[in-house]
Amino acid sequence: MENHSEAPFSYTQEPQFEQAIKHPIPTLWQQRKDGYLTTSGKKKLYWCSLTSPTHTKAIVISNGRIECCLKYQELFYDFYQQGYDVYSFDHQGQGQSERMVTDSDIGHIHEFDDYVSDMSDVIASFDLSRYSNCYLLAHSMGSTIATRYLQTHPAHPFDKVTLCAPMFGINTEWYFKPIAMLVGQALTAFHAKPTYAPGQQAYYSKPFENNLLSHSKVRYQWFRCLYDGSPSLQVGGPSTRWVWQGLMAAKQAIQQTRQIKIPLLLIQAGEEKIVSNDAQVKFINKLKKTNSDCMFKVIEGSRHEVLFEQDEYRNQTLDAINQFFA
Repeated sequence: MENHSEAPFSYTQEPQFEQAIKHPIPTLWQQRKDGYLTTSGKKKLYWCSLTSPTHTKAIVISNGRIECCLKYQELFYDFYQQGYDVYSFDHQGQGQSERMVTDSDIGHIHEFDDYVSDMSDVIASFDLSRYSNCYLLAHSMGSTIATRYLQTHPAHPFDKVTLCAPMFGINTEWYFKPIAMLVGQALTAFHAKPTYAPGQQAYYSKPFENNLLSHSKVRYQWFRCLYDGSPSLQVGGPSTRWVWQGLMAAKQAIQQTRQIKIPLLLIQAGEEKIVSNDAQVKFINKLKKTNSDCMFKVIEGSRHEVLFEQDEYRNQTLDAINQFFA
């Protein structure tokens, strides 16, 4: 395996992970600034930042469905060590932000644009004007939100954006794909209150074996232990409305590629089982027609969570991001 201690970029490695997650990472995490912001949509969102007076560049991170800032402590640490100030927040309905449904851990949203409006409010609250460079990094659903934000907010503060395993479509059976959005819409109309989409259920701690997210046992088990120890972080399967709204937003993201004017890097997981890789290829090929500053990188063998994978895949991902943002 590549020795990153001699490389220009250095990251936490799996053999040292258990030690790092007990000492240097939480020590830095304790130095964070955090709080709550009430958005224009009257939702209370959790935000956090890790900053240093010596840093002149910033990364804003938009996480995926069911994720939260707490899960990203290792990544925040690694980017902070590279000289970045790091900002992030929990989307409404997950993490430490306000939930949409009070008596359930169902993943729900009224309008997908609510996520985008939230992102705009939170980013406006961060003091990003003092940085020489600002970058946006997003994963999965967070990439859909980030894409729609860039497409609808041309005065945004970002110089470049990286989308990791973006949700521009979901990995459903081929015969279900054309009607998935219609099914979600129909089921939403049928049920008066938020209802799990077909095949979805409340949160449960899925074992590492046969998981579709990561090959890294140590990182995966740490994430599950974090959620098992903090039930308030847990988010179950998506609602029918979330599926309908998510697929509509994914479609809009592909339709409006010409509205993305900044350099973009799309990182695809080679062993993807959650989102649609075909939709990502469709997005990047369409974007290339109007934006020459876009790049596409496949992390061969990686599962969906490229930022939480085994070192073999995660190091490649972080190298690609750091080189692109440099």
